Amino acid sequence: MKRFFVLRPGTLNQAIKDVEALVDKELDGDVLSIWLMAEVDHWNNEKERLVLITNSSLLVCKYDFVMFNCEQIHRIPLNLVDRISHGTFSFPNRSILQREGEGVRVFWDRLREPSFTSRWNPFATDFPFITFTYHPVRNISDTFTALCDIQNFREQLRDAAQKVHAMKPVPGKANGVLVLNQNIHIDAYIGAMSFLGNQNKLGYCMARGNIGF
Repeated sequence: MKRFFVLRPGTLNQAIKDVEALVDKELDGDVLSIWLMAEVDHWNNEKERLVLITNSSLLVCKYDFVMFNCEQIHRIPLNLVDRISHGTFSFPNRSILQREGEGVRVFWDRLREPSFTSRWNPFATDFPFITFTYHPVRNISDTFTALCDIQNFREQLRDAAQKVHAMKPVPGKANGVLVLNQNIHIDAYIGAMSFLGNQNKLGYCMARGNIGF
């Protein structure tokens, strides 16, 4: 566990300061909470993420814990979030992939389904949802347990999104957030890249050097 750079003294605090400085006050509002998560993509690849819930947005940050640099921010307006599902992971019957534990999936366009091309493209990023699971360091201390708690994350995200729906409704879009307890389905059958990557934690900043996604 000590190989994770996020566990180095002072690293997490610096990372939080860095991503907080990138919040657009006019667009996002104030930061309500910060979380350390693992994003799971549509090919079952894990990727280390800092996630912020603000007054108006869900911010998913790709942060380099080695170089102390936020490389990418995915901003999702909370008034577009229409569904949150949570549960264990599932795969197609003939899939050779598997994943233990629970996850949370956040949807922001329930009427749009991913295209066939996107489903089979491991680098596609146009999906109308994002999936999270526990970061591997969640049991290292009480601080990280709280920071990686996907159940509390889900509840706080729901509350924040419900509030924004009431204040800033989107014309032609049903207001409110539907929360469902159901399997988190990953429609992937084979994936040598995800198997090797997840086994070796390539989606995380670790002591082997900054090799990751």
